[in-house]
Amino acid sequence: MLSGIMADARDDWWLIGSAAVALHGADPGTIADVDVVLSEADARHIFTLQGIPSAPGIADERFVSKIFATWSDAPLRVEFMAGLHRSEGGVWQPVRPRTRVAVERDGWRVFVPARTELAEILRSFGRPKDQLRLAALEAL
Repeated sequence: MLSGIMADARDDWWLIGSAAVALHGADPGTIADVDVVLSEADARHIFTLQGIPSAPGIADERFVSKIFATWSDAPLRVEFMAGLHRSEGGVWQPVRPRTRVAVERDGWRVFVPARTELAEILRSFGRPKDQLRLAALEAL
């Protein structure tokens, strides 16, 4: 379902987090949702086309998105993050992958960062669940 929605994207986009770890072939543990990083322009475009309500992201001590939306029509909740930033020593750093690997299954296509870059992202997030995912990814 996500692949169909993202077909309208004009810019690069990626899955990150547990779903991306699984698509690389590692066991991420529980996959509670699917995290999508996309451009702000695509967020506005796709959310309007699909009728997905969005809002400015609410910052916590670790993350903030300029635009955030949750889509619950898929089997797993999808969280869209446009303009995603993470806090590093109190300074907001953008999270925008540089690499892009296509994963195709059963007629659908999604994109993830390359394994080494995904590992960097998980390491930078620093949460216990991200450290477990990082260990699984690095064990490949």
